[in-house]
Amino acid sequence: MKGLLSVVMPTYNGEKFIAAALESVGAQAVDGLELVVVDDGSSDGTLDIVRDFAKSLPIRLITPGRIGNWVAVSDLGLRQATGDWACLLHQDDLWLPGRIARLRPEIERAEGALVLHNAMFVGPHGERLGPWTCPLPEGLVPPELFVERLLIQNFIAIPSPVFRRSAALASGGLDRTLWYSADWDFWLRLGALGPVRFVAETLSAFRIHPASQTMAHRTVPGEWQQQLLRVFDCHFPRWNAPAARRAKVQHAAMASLAINAALAAASRGERFRWTGPLLKFLALGPSGWRRYLRDSRFAERIGPRLKLRQSLVDTFHGNECMDR
Repeated sequence: MKGLLSVVMPTYNGEKFIAAALESVGAQAVDGLELVVVDDGSSDGTLDIVRDFAKSLPIRLITPGRIGNWVAVSDLGLRQATGDWACLLHQDDLWLPGRIARLRPEIERAEGALVLHNAMFVGPHGERLGPWTCPLPEGLVPPELFVERLLIQNFIAIPSPVFRRSAALASGGLDRTLWYSADWDFWLRLGALGPVRFVAETLSAFRIHPASQTMAHRTVPGEWQQQLLRVFDCHFPRWNAPAARRAKVQHAAMASLAINAALAAASRGERFRWTGPLLKFLALGPSGWRRYLRDSRFAERIGPRLKLRQSLVDTFHGNECMDR
């Protein structure tokens, strides 16, 4: 019998955080739920932790060996799942109390393929760093409006959406060639299929820390920007809107893409130039600035990371003083 919800969790050397992620699921009613854990060849204690939790949680562990791609591992879990609905939960993220109870009625009355809610940023030790909200009206969001705002920036935290698994598979699943932007591409595809149901409550937590898989991935210059541009070029032509609005969204999206690429380079300590992104932003004008700031959630995304960086610097200097 198919379960209500399949929780797909890709894992790789996640012993530091995975217990907290599984505990956040186990603290809720798990009737009609399955946890599909796909391990990407962990060499630490991740598998032992998962097997221990499997004694009390409905976990199905899949061990295909080392694939080396979180998107491919997630897609494999999605295809092995059995639920009518599914969601992604990374090994370092969390569900907040009451998530499943709050989402059950929303899933039952959903008209489209996607239900989502707000999230928060947390740090390495679970400390709250700030909100991560979606620039959407509560309730049913028309697909045209959803796609319009999401084209500017991926404002959706990975642990926040639940989606119809059949629709996800019919649309092609997760694109394994998009390391940095597979989730953005995925939400754009699913959100275009029908009304999106948005719950304006914070029900999950996205953990930011230096050892995350995205940050640890070795990249080549321009790769981040190329993947973002590829997603935009795929979905923008399909979005139906008046020419004037399309032009405004395109300009804001190009500014957002340039700013994101610069920020990604900065976070890795790479050399970059702010001249191009700054000029693109200034060219938007007042109405474009408002659109960009609303849909990119720039302040919400940058604030927690700056707060975390300052915390790490303070900790380093504190430890350095103790060693003297």
